[in-house]
Amino acid sequence: MIVVMNRIQVAEGREADFEKTFTERDRAVDQMAGFVDLQVLRPAEGRTYVVLTRWKSREAFEQWTQSEAFISAHRKQSPGLAENRPVLEIYEVFTE
Repeated sequence: MIVVMNRIQVAEGREADFEKTFTERDRAVDQMAGFVDLQVLRPAEGRTYVVLTRWKSREAFEQWTQSEAFISAHRKQSPGLAENRPVLEIYEVFTE
C-alpha cells in the first residue's frame, strides 16, 4: 500500500473555495481500481492543506494520474487557489 501526500499552499482568502472543491467533488477517484481512501487535512495554522490518498499500489495511483477522470477532475479547479505548485510525496506503508 502507498500513501500519496499532496501539500497545497492555498492563496490567502481562498480557503473556503479550496475546501468547496473537495466537499463538492465528483468522486471519480473513488471508482478507480486500487483506490482506498482520501482525506483532506485543514491546517491548524497557516494555509498549507494536505490531501492524502491511499492506494493498493503505486501502479494504481499512476493509472489514476493518467486517466481521463483525473484530467477532468483537475480541469474543474478554479484558477488561483494555490499560491504555488503543490508538493507531492509518495510513501510506502511498511507497517500498521
